[in-house]
Parts: sequence; C-alpha cells; structure tokens
Amino acid sequence: MLGITYNGHHSYKDFRFPIASRDIGIAKKQKNLITLPFSNEQLDFSELYGSQVYEPRSLAYQFTIMNREQLNPQYVHIAKTKLLNWLSTTRGKVRLEDDAIPGYYFLAEFDEGGSFQDDWQSGVLTANFTAYPFMIGIRSEGHDIWDEFNFELDVAQQVRFDVNGSLSLNLLNVGTPDVTPEIITSAAMTLTKGNIKLDVSAGRHKSDDFTLSAGDNQITVTGTGTIEFVYYKEMR
Repeated sequence: MLGITYNGHHSYKDFRFPIASRDIGIAKKQKNLITLPFSNEQLDFSELYGSQVYEPRSLAYQFTIMNREQLNPQYVHIAKTKLLNWLSTTRGKVRLEDDAIPGYYFLAEFDEGGSFQDDWQSGVLTANFTAYPFMIGIRSEGHDIWDEFNFELDVAQQVRFDVNGSLSLNLLNVGTPDVTPEIITSAAMTLTKGNIKLDVSAGRHKSDDFTLSAGDNQITVTGTGTIEFVYYKEMR
C-alpha cells in the first residue's frame, strides 16, 4: 500500500492510514514585471539576480481512517488525533517521501488548515503541506545504482576526476534551478566557471558564488589531485 514517509513514520506501514487521493501542486514563478509607460511592453526583472525565483509548492493528501474497532464509536476520532499529532510535531519543513514518486523527496511542513469528514465507521482527513518549490533527488548525481536509474529523468555522468595540471570538464544539471555543489578535493585547486573563480584548499567546500546552472556547466580545474562534486538535482 502506497503512502508517505514523514516525521519518522510511514502513513500505512506504521499507522494503517491508506491514501485516498493526492494533489501534488506545481510551484509558480515569482514574476517581477514592469509595464513601460504608454506601451504594451513589459520588462521582466524576475532573473535580475541570476536565476528565477519560485513560490512555495502545495501538497495535499487525503487519508482514510477506517473504524477497526466496530464496537467503539470513538475510534475514528481517536485515530484522527493520532494522525494529526504525527503530522504536526515538526519544526519547519522536513523531508517527505511519497511512495508514488520514487527517487525524490519534498521539504514540507504540515499546514494546520486541513479538513476532516467522518461518520462513526470511517473518516477522511485532508492534510495540506507547504513545501520547497522543487522535489529533490535522493541520490546524488553520478550515482551508479543501476536498479534506481531513471532513463527518462536521470543522466549518467562522471563527477569525480583526477587532475594533473589543468582539466576542462562538464557537469550537467538536469534540474530546473541552480544548485550549489559540495566540492571535495585532495589538494589545493582553482576552479573557473565563466567569470567565476574559486580557490579551494584540500577538504570539503561549498560556496554560494559557485553554482551549477540548468544544463551544461563548463568548468576548468587547475591543480594536482582528485576533485569530486556532490550535488542533487531539483525537479519540478
């Protein structure tokens, strides 16, 4: 039985709450449009700082509660309270995995504005979540787990390289937004991507100034040693 994993539990395996329906919203772009005076033209400043910004994503799940104790007319409301307590006790957005969307997770927070309809035999609780705009890949890019490879959405690529002097490489970001990779090096190196230059020492590094845009990313690395890029695709 398909369900969701959230706040340390699975909706069906742990609580026996089947999902009657799900509504996976699509995040909207935040547009910043200015209409030119005396003109039908508009200027779009949505990507003024380098990338498009999106609004939060909405998720909604309907859970079915069946009365498993037919002689107890209060069972449905007791189960509803148990379900709400499970969903409510998080601080901010946490990981939500939907069995119907394998390979990805959402960062989501339960919204108190749900609804509940019932009779003494059964009930349906609608749980609304506010989520980060994109679903995030569970596996990092470049993984070689064949059974989990999605031929429609994944790409096979190398993310770990040996550098001896200078190396030009290409990293592909198959997601929608820019992502910031973790850079792991065995020695000091210099990375150049367009007009961005980043000097790193041996170890693990992340820099908001060094991101991977959607599509191809041509990078030149100078130094001697190994370098690895760890990042996760974010899909709509």
